Amino acid sequence: MDFFPSALDNLIDKFASLPGIGHKTAQRLAFFVMSLPEGEAESFALAITEARRLLRFCSVCCNLTDSEICSICGNPRRDSGVICVVADPKGLLAIERAHEYHGLYHVLHGVISPISNIGPDDLTIKELIARVSDGDIKEVIMATNPDTEGETTARYLGRLVKPFGVKVTRLAYGIPVGSSLEFADGVTLMRALEGRLEL
Repeated sequence: MDFFPSALDNLIDKFASLPGIGHKTAQRLAFFVMSLPEGEAESFALAITEARRLLRFCSVCCNLTDSEICSICGNPRRDSGVICVVADPKGLLAIERAHEYHGLYHVLHGVISPISNIGPDDLTIKELIARVSDGDIKEVIMATNPDTEGETTARYLGRLVKPFGVKVTRLAYGIPVGSSLEFADGVTLMRALEGRLEL
C-alpha cells in the first residue's frame, strides 16, 4: 500500500541515496523540505544545482573550486615545496581547521580499494606524479586514513614518488589527547611507540 504521493516517495528515495542517510532520516529530511516556505525550498534546490554547475576540480591540486585554481593553490604565502596528499576534500578541511599546515595539497578523490573496484587509474595519481616530476617539490606528506585502504594507497604512492628524490612522510598516529592508555588498542599503541618524540 502506498502511503505517500509518488513525488514525495521520490524525494525520500533521493535523500536515502545519500551516504549515511537511512530511510527514516530520509523521511524526516523530505518532510522538513516540504515544510519550508516555497522560496526557501527553491533556494535549497538552486544551491544544489548551482554547486553541480559551478564546482570543478582545481587544475593544480584537484580540490573542489569554482575557478581554475583553488584559493589554496593561488595563495603565494603557502609553501609550494610541500604537498599533503588527502583522500578527499573532507580530509583537506580537517587539516586546514588545525591552522598548522601551510603547504599545498593534492586530493585523490578516493583510495585504492580492490573490494570496491577502485584502482590507481580511478584516482588523481597521474596528476600528483606530474606535479612531483616538475622538480620543485621537497616533501610529500601522506595523509590518508590509517585503515587498510589508506595505508595501501600511501605505500603505493610512496613507491611512485620516492624515485623523484622527494622526502615522503606519513602522518603520525597514536594516543588521542585526553584519552587513557588502558582504552587504546594494540595497533594504536604500536603507532604511538613508532612515532614517539624526544622531549
